[in-house]
Amino acid sequence: MKLLIEKATNLPGIPKVVQELIASFSNEKINSDRIAVILSSDQALTAKVLRMANSVRYGGHRKVGSVKDAVIVLGIDSLRTLVLSVGFVSTLKAPEGFNIKEFWLKSFKVANRCKWLAKSLKTDPEIAYTCGLLHAIGEYLIHLVKQEEAILIDKRVAKGENRSRLEQQLLGFDYAKAGSELADYWHFPQDIVTAIRWQEQPGAQEEPSKYASSILIAQYMLDNEAKIEQGIFDDFPAKLVHSLHLNLSGLYVRMENMTDIDEGIEEFIN
Repeated sequence: MKLLIEKATNLPGIPKVVQELIASFSNEKINSDRIAVILSSDQALTAKVLRMANSVRYGGHRKVGSVKDAVIVLGIDSLRTLVLSVGFVSTLKAPEGFNIKEFWLKSFKVANRCKWLAKSLKTDPEIAYTCGLLHAIGEYLIHLVKQEEAILIDKRVAKGENRSRLEQQLLGFDYAKAGSELADYWHFPQDIVTAIRWQEQPGAQEEPSKYASSILIAQYMLDNEAKIEQGIFDDFPAKLVHSLHLNLSGLYVRMENMTDIDEGIEEFIN
C-alpha cells in the first residue's frame, strides 16, 4: 500500500496550512494569533474561508472581513475545522469515474454526526469531525491508484455488495486500510490514522478507538435515519456502545431528538 501511494504521481499534496492546522490538534498551547498567522499564509484559501464564515451555516449575523474577525466570531476550534473542510474540498480533484460531489456530501454528513456524538463519547469534537470528514479518503485513493477496479467496485456496491469485503477480495486491502496509510503518509495525528483504520471494526482492537467508534455509529445513523425517527434500533451496534461504557438508552433518546445538523453543507461543495 505504501508503495502504491509513493508511486501515485497524481496524488495531491495537502496545503501547508491544512497540514499545520491538523498538527495543531496535539498542541494545547495553540492560540488565536497563531491560527491567524497560519491561515494568512494562503491567500486563496483565506478568501474561501472568509466567504464560508459569512454563510448561513456559520451564523451570517456578523460581517467577517478578515482572519482576525473570523477568529473572534467563530473561535479557534470552529475556524480550524472550517479551514480543514475548505482546504480538503479545494485540494482533492475528481479522478475519472469518481463522483466527488457525492463523496463530499456523505463525508460532511458523517463528520457532522461524529461531532454530534463527541458529547456522548467524551471526545474532542473537532478531531471527531475531522475523522468523519476523512473517513472515506481511502475510496478516493483507490480511485487514483486502481481506477478500473474502483469503478467496478462502485458498481457492485451500488447493487448491494459490501464495499470493504469486496475491496479485500479484489485488491487485498480495503478503503479503511488505504485511508489510514494515506493519512499516515500525510503525517496526520495518530488518533485520526487509527480512527480511519479501524472504522469498520473498532471492537477488534484491544481498546476500541472512540473516534473509530464514532465513525461506525455515525454511518449507522446516516444509513438508518428513517428507522431512528421511528425509534427502531434493532440492528444498532449496541455491543460496541456497551464496550465504551455509554448509556445506551440515553443515546437512543438523543438520536431520536436530533435536530437537522446538515444545514448548509452544500455550500462547501458548490
